[in-house]
Amino acid sequence: MQKTTYENKKRENPINFFGVLIPFLPKLLFKFSITFLKFKRSAKKAENIFRKELVEQGLDEQIASELTEIYMKSSKIKNFMQTVR
Repeated sequence: MQKTTYENKKRENPINFFGVLIPFLPKLLFKFSITFLKFKRSAKKAENIFRKELVEQGLDEQIASELTEIYMKSSKIKNFMQTVR
């Protein structure tokens, strides 16, 4: 007869794991939202500084915008999630 261990019970019933996580979800979502908003704000500031510096260095406005768009692709959450997969 096989002995039931804690590890076997944990694998058999993943619902218990989610039951433990549920009370923490609002706090985690709130912290994630705040962190995400701070990240987007700093990315927007970086975008403005990058574009401004390119124009000040004598680059055409259209080319500066295209380069800034390429530069900002790294801060898009969609691209980040595709990279993580």
